[in-house]
Amino acid sequence: MNFLKTNLSELHEQLVSGKISATELTQATLDNIAVRDPELEAFITVAKDQALAQAEQVDVKGVAADQKLAGIPYGAKDNLVTKGLETTAASHILEGFKPIYDAAVVEKLQTAGAVNVGKLNLDEFAMGSTTETSYYKTTKNAWDHTKIPGGSSGGSAAAVAAGEVPFALGSDTGGSIRQPAAFNGIVGLKPTYGRVSRWGLIAFASSLDQIGPLTRTVKDNALVLNAIAGYDERDQTSAKREVPDFTASLTGDIKGLKIAVPTEYFGDGVDERVATTVREGIKQLEALGAQVEEVSLPHTKYGVAAYYILGSSEASSNLQRFDGIRYGFRADNVQSLEDLYVQTRTQGFGAEVKRRIMLGTYSLSAGSYDAYFKKAAQVRTLINEEFQRVFAQYDLIVGPTTPNVAYNFGENQDDPQVAYMNDVLTIPVNLAGLPGLSINAGFVDGLPVGMQLIGNRFEEATLYRVADALEQATRLFEKIPGGVK
Repeated sequence: MNFLKTNLSELHEQLVSGKISATELTQATLDNIAVRDPELEAFITVAKDQALAQAEQVDVKGVAADQKLAGIPYGAKDNLVTKGLETTAASHILEGFKPIYDAAVVEKLQTAGAVNVGKLNLDEFAMGSTTETSYYKTTKNAWDHTKIPGGSSGGSAAAVAAGEVPFALGSDTGGSIRQPAAFNGIVGLKPTYGRVSRWGLIAFASSLDQIGPLTRTVKDNALVLNAIAGYDERDQTSAKREVPDFTASLTGDIKGLKIAVPTEYFGDGVDERVATTVREGIKQLEALGAQVEEVSLPHTKYGVAAYYILGSSEASSNLQRFDGIRYGFRADNVQSLEDLYVQTRTQGFGAEVKRRIMLGTYSLSAGSYDAYFKKAAQVRTLINEEFQRVFAQYDLIVGPTTPNVAYNFGENQDDPQVAYMNDVLTIPVNLAGLPGLSINAGFVDGLPVGMQLIGNRFEEATLYRVADALEQATRLFEKIPGGVK
């Protein structure tokens, strides 16, 4: 089964017609993983027996015409809890942890009949932009195995781009869906904060985290969002908003839409070739009838600093629950309860997680709160207000997803600040709780370049409408990574 030459709608038609069974499709997916993953290293856990059992249940019931995802395999980022299936968040401290319930999005996909074939690699606790901070393995870029896949949802993006699975779920705290989607040349959506339930997502920064789909095409992405979006009373930040059929917006018509292009998104630090490729994509949108104007978002430059203070502060609070008492890894040969805490966290957490815990704890301390956390929260408000001023006049904002294409492993390991700046274009979207989508805009040196579309709150349909029009005009999704067997 070649997932690089098909889509979810075609797979659905084959399942409905009986041309292929859910069991056969799941087995073909497991075969893909067996062939490609030893080198790609996208999966932490492959749930062969559980997946085949799920697929058999789908075959017994049959696939109805309105069950768009029934019988279709997918992979879930390993910070989404899955009942009876090891969930590690790519950390040593959760090694061996098997949850007793499913995350809300996993429940929704199970109800829709989708088949979970396993858990995908990420940066430890979603802290990183390369998957290099994972305790278990380092995922490779689908287009060039010497390059990073991006992160933290690097496993999810690479698995889809390499054709291991038709779609995957990721989470996005500061760009962790959109950045790896850009580096792997696929479609990645970070929905509006509150659009998708976070219940069952292992928290990094609760006011920033959001779950979203990674797919090869825009329509596939919309189909998955249809299934996972919606209000959930178990998540106190879940929005009571009606979920439209997002595929209905894929009309191909974007005439008259007003698009804002921030000058700051093409400024210092953005590779000229990336900027040129994205500008060519913007010209394509103009040719399709959109109105394009330049605007200014001057507070963009403060986004990274504000994000790392706020995100790390929330992480220092959220990660207190990992203490070696209730689940996961526990240090041996400890002398006291306090020693148990210290040794478990010392041995269980990686360097990047410790770095952010320390930064967050310091930012929340009595002597630093006003100078750091409070100031960062004020900057967040300014960034939000800035976006709203633009959306009062424009339908969406367009620019590069990342300042560069995928780079070599280890390139920024000695200077975390350089790596942090790779998220400068994606972070403001999370700070403002907006939806953002990355789509392939072209290639530089054979590596994909991501274009980011940013919408106002709950305007995912507009993002899909524009992205689909561009996708149909360029047909870039038809290009296949050269290294895929």
